[in-house]
Amino acid sequence: MKKVIISVSNDLATDQRVQRHISVLLKKGYQVYFIGRKLPTSLDFKPEGYQIKRFKLWFKKGFLFYANLNFRLFFYLLFNKADLYFSNDLDTLLPNYLIAKLFGKPLIYDSHEYFTGVPEIQNRKLVKQVWTQLEAAIFPKLKHVITVNESIADLYESDYGIRPRVIRNVASKVLPEIILSRSALKLPQDAYLIINQGSGIKVDRGMEEMLAALKLLPSNYHFVLVGKGDVLEYLKQKAKEDSLEDRVHFIPSQPYLQMLQYTLNADLGISLDKDTNINYRFSLPNKVFDYMKCGIPLLVSNLKEPSALVLRYNIGKITSVDAQEIAQAVLELSSTGKKIFQANLAQAAAENNYEKESEILEELLGEL
Repeated sequence: MKKVIISVSNDLATDQRVQRHISVLLKKGYQVYFIGRKLPTSLDFKPEGYQIKRFKLWFKKGFLFYANLNFRLFFYLLFNKADLYFSNDLDTLLPNYLIAKLFGKPLIYDSHEYFTGVPEIQNRKLVKQVWTQLEAAIFPKLKHVITVNESIADLYESDYGIRPRVIRNVASKVLPEIILSRSALKLPQDAYLIINQGSGIKVDRGMEEMLAALKLLPSNYHFVLVGKGDVLEYLKQKAKEDSLEDRVHFIPSQPYLQMLQYTLNADLGISLDKDTNINYRFSLPNKVFDYMKCGIPLLVSNLKEPSALVLRYNIGKITSVDAQEIAQAVLELSSTGKKIFQANLAQAAAENNYEKESEILEELLGEL
């Protein structure tokens, strides 16, 4: 049985994209080892069918974190040989590239985003330079590269003359066997529930504006945030200052199917990334596809990828990231109701799912 080691810099438990890829690797007969890090807040994670290892690192962010991660990962890979290495994002690429080259084994590189365009490094000249030089040194030498959408594939092709294969962040068809009620989830029974889900509750993703929009909406409109991110504490404080504590429901990160319980009980899903950097400009978040399969209409910002889906299937509305415009769009969608979108949402989910998208990964594995 062939062995594959998959590397990420996160804590494994909520990385749905990689977990979907693992399902394909298992189907193809690979023995899978999934490697990441352990945080004090990490969820328990005991998957069936494959092994995991989570490093306890000395640092949580910054240069020392990445140095610590890459050092640990390099020596783990050095003493745990595999038939295939699968690196996710630029922060795990160097050790995977070196070890794959040393042992003459294939390497798949999956860029989940346009890494050198992430907002966290745009105003940090030296940090951006280091990541850019590292990518420029390795990327042109890679044979098997995948990414999340055609827009980001265009950027990489422009940068390096290599076009990655595209495997979008589409959801699988899997849903919870039993759908819990709002009361079981401690959500208000008669409220109009607006949801944002996932680990990307970060700056420039429209959550502050959504909170401001909530102040403009009637009191039966509630906002549910499921997940984590670096603006979460600010949002909690802001909700308290604006007397919105009873209308904003902060739910910590959940296992995937449990997270979907909240989505299935919502009336509207939002994706409000701002066009403040090239990475967000061309983003296509996982949650967009989760909203589709859970049968709730979408309210998205006017970015290329999510807005194209909303327009193509007529499954919601597009808005600017402005509190008044968001509030107006929410009111229009709530007056329309969910039922009018159900057929279109079902079609969108049937045409955009991982069961179809995974054929691209299967084809790539067949070429190794």
